[in-house]
Amino acid sequence: MKQFTLKLSKDTQRPIVILSHPFRLDAMLDTGATFPIWTAAEDMIADVGGKLKAHDIPFGGFGGMTKGNLYEIPNFCVGDLIFPSLPVIVSPRNLPCQMLLSATMFSRLIYEIDDQHHQFNVTIPEQESTVRNLTVKEDNGRLHIFCNDYTTWQRQYFDAMEPGEFHEKAVRYAT
Repeated sequence: MKQFTLKLSKDTQRPIVILSHPFRLDAMLDTGATFPIWTAAEDMIADVGGKLKAHDIPFGGFGGMTKGNLYEIPNFCVGDLIFPSLPVIVSPRNLPCQMLLSATMFSRLIYEIDDQHHQFNVTIPEQESTVRNLTVKEDNGRLHIFCNDYTTWQRQYFDAMEPGEFHEKAVRYAT
């Protein structure tokens, strides 16, 4: 098992971690959230490498249904966890953070919000990877989010190929 700890802000009662790699960002842990949400102004997501993928995506949360633009942030890190292409829905809110980290980002991990010591503790079991693949799929007008560790995702991705497709897809995947 692998473990890491991030400090929680002492300036608020909410569980806000200060992320520093590859950029400084205040992010609130939202154990009820399905999707990572960018809560700062939309033009700021470009500062962290965010690329627009889709407009006006309907999603539930914040007390009901709303819409936001879907972006991907490359090489997003939360402690030792690496998200090579993190899908994020932009929905600016008046919160003391730029982003909400969803529970789905920590799927199959052991995590603890230690309010007494202002720490966020994460344990990565042996069968899980530090490289995480979070994907958003649309089905019948509803969004679903899935999290696979890299090894599970890579195995599913390459196992689904027809003979002869490996090189073509491997090259596309690597670029």
